[in-house]
Amino acid sequence: MGVEGIGARVVRKEDKRFITGKGRYVDDIKLQGMTHAHFIRSPHAHAKVKKIDSSAALKMPGVVAVLTGQQIVDDKVGNLICGWAITSKDGSPMKMGAWPAMAPETVRFVGQAVAVVIAESKNLARDAAEAVVVGYEELPAVADVHAAIKAGAPQLHPEAPGNQVYDWVIGDEGATDAAFAKAANVVKLDVTNNRLAPNAMEPRAAIADYDEAEEHFTLYTTSQNPHVARLVLSAFYNIAPEHKLRVIAPDVGGGFGSKIFIYPEEMVALWASKKVGRPVKWTGDRTEAFLTDAHGRDHVTHAEMAFDANNKITGLKVKTYANFGAYMSLFSSSVPTYLYATLLSGQYNIPAIHAEVVGVYTNTTPVDAYRGAGRPEASYLIERLMETAARQLKVDPAALRRTNFITQFPHQTPVIMAYDVGDFNASLDAAMKAIDYAGFAARKAKAKADGKLRGIGLSCYIEACGIAPSKAVGSLGAGVGLWESAEVRVNPVGTIEILTGSHSHGQGHETTFCQLVSERLGIPISQVSIVHGDTDKVQFGMGTYGSRSAAVGLTAILKAMEKMESKAKKIAAHALEASEADIVIENGEFKVTGTDKAIALPMVALAAYTAHNLPDGMEPGLKESAFYDPTNFTFPAGTYICELEVDPGTGKTSFVNFVAADDFGRLINPMIVEGQVHGGLVQGIGQALLEHAIYDANGQPVTASFMDYAMPRADDVPSFNLSHTTTLCPGNPLGIKGCGEAGAIGASAAVINAITDAIGTNNLEMPATPDRVWRTIHAA
Repeated sequence: MGVEGIGARVVRKEDKRFITGKGRYVDDIKLQGMTHAHFIRSPHAHAKVKKIDSSAALKMPGVVAVLTGQQIVDDKVGNLICGWAITSKDGSPMKMGAWPAMAPETVRFVGQAVAVVIAESKNLARDAAEAVVVGYEELPAVADVHAAIKAGAPQLHPEAPGNQVYDWVIGDEGATDAAFAKAANVVKLDVTNNRLAPNAMEPRAAIADYDEAEEHFTLYTTSQNPHVARLVLSAFYNIAPEHKLRVIAPDVGGGFGSKIFIYPEEMVALWASKKVGRPVKWTGDRTEAFLTDAHGRDHVTHAEMAFDANNKITGLKVKTYANFGAYMSLFSSSVPTYLYATLLSGQYNIPAIHAEVVGVYTNTTPVDAYRGAGRPEASYLIERLMETAARQLKVDPAALRRTNFITQFPHQTPVIMAYDVGDFNASLDAAMKAIDYAGFAARKAKAKADGKLRGIGLSCYIEACGIAPSKAVGSLGAGVGLWESAEVRVNPVGTIEILTGSHSHGQGHETTFCQLVSERLGIPISQVSIVHGDTDKVQFGMGTYGSRSAAVGLTAILKAMEKMESKAKKIAAHALEASEADIVIENGEFKVTGTDKAIALPMVALAAYTAHNLPDGMEPGLKESAFYDPTNFTFPAGTYICELEVDPGTGKTSFVNFVAADDFGRLINPMIVEGQVHGGLVQGIGQALLEHAIYDANGQPVTASFMDYAMPRADDVPSFNLSHTTTLCPGNPLGIKGCGEAGAIGASAAVINAITDAIGTNNLEMPATPDRVWRTIHAA
């Protein structure tokens, strides 16, 4: 390892501009002649749009246009799509309700746009929107999954009778029933995985610029995958031909999955720019984010786990109702199916699993991937079941997990996944040692004497990251491949540009990706720059989500580096009059093994471009590209243990200790990994204790601001005790598994298991607010 190579705790290069306010986000961009958009949104959860009168608004100062949903339909702009096809158990395809970018006839959730005002300034557009009169005929609405599937419930889409999107199954039902028939014990649990509202530091924003002379569009947007945005906008929405559309995602202030998707606002901005002949800018405010950013989670599940007389798990039955909201977002269909049910084996050897997932439309904001995307829901269910089972079977929770851990790899689960490698006992050992698990009983007794309820909770999570390979996800219904691309450009002076299809929106790619180059060439990371987020600069890429950037994106860079190094060695060998096989790369030089002959990287690069003395037949230049498609998912795993106290008089939870022992494979930059884990843990704790996006029975959101929706703050979370165990991933040459989502996947179950241990009752749902905990204590 070099001082800045793989494994070094290098300070992030990009933080200089972020910390000094020099970042360039979409809202920082100003174009000549730019107009501003303000959307007119439905106050009703379900209603017919009867009329839109914009006559008064059009007379107001600075108003350029008022455009409606009917106009965008008339111009044949396509409806939003869902890109992952799911088939129900009866063989029928999932039921897609049409989702226009602005509603021409019917609105189906509060916040859905029906029109947009284009004006000379943001405030003028906002003022004019107040003068637009929209007539609605309110319809009955439904927000709860169980209410939505009842006979006589309000119907959202004629294409989806009974508001059912699909009824999907996985696993062997017969084998699972047989396991339960022979079970010595059966543990049952009902859980609700509460709905969350993503809250990135930077709200969503878009600037669209149509160049009439070139018939070319440029879109600046807060996106995690600009190339896929361009693909979808051109192929499905009839916005522009792909080669006439440039998508730029500059600095982006956090995504967490909510910026993977194409939203109506981006489509409308592009369409409107052509309509008014000027650039159109929209920046969402925080309330618009609560109302329109795709929400996460929202599952209701009944599960049963069968055990034999030796406390070995023999079977698992799961039935989940997933709330999709009013429309199917881009990746939503895959979240409660292939990203959730395929992880229901957890870290355990479960011979038979059968899961059924019913997708349901409701009059709420669409639900899609949010940090972890299905895997937090799976981990929460399994780890709550394991804790419940330990209490019912009267065995130590850690011992029950050890009894059932998978210890032989590779391991094929009954629900598709093939775990390649892992050491779950090592993570559990590390976490138990870090928290002094053996000494907990004495600490609990001491706390009781002091009038506090102390509890400890375990969570042994596993996730499937990558997400790939393309052939596998394609066979499961995905509409895109999930490979990644990279290009390595060595400039004539020896500086290096890395172009990647991955996208950084806060993860530190500009540092970690450079560390790989530093490691291989022995050069400082200051000699390397990372280019991403611009479809005109970078060849096609798949963006960033699912902890794929290092395992897939960085491996693509490695493949391109290998090609570049091979050519550079040929040039160096020719210049040094040596055999190519004798050339090694060290400290920025190409050396002849066993001699003092060497040539520096800049001289090799200059030779490649001057081309005065290259090997016969060699093309000039030193630039190579590669595509990389993994052979399997990666499987990060670990154990989280939370120790806390509950005040029985108030229900308030106070953390005593929180330890996390993760196995992410090889770490490129441990400091950045720890930052990722910290962020994920806070999100997991936020779901467990504070966050909940709530609708009333009529579909009205009651948590549409930070006055009502509790995001965790620094004093809501403990100082984390982190450690790492390592099994290298065999699925990629760097041995990387991914770390971006682990904290959010594993933390919630550890917290709720600890609280229920403390209060002595298992009947507690998230978020475990003081009020809810107090009521649970006193209802017991």
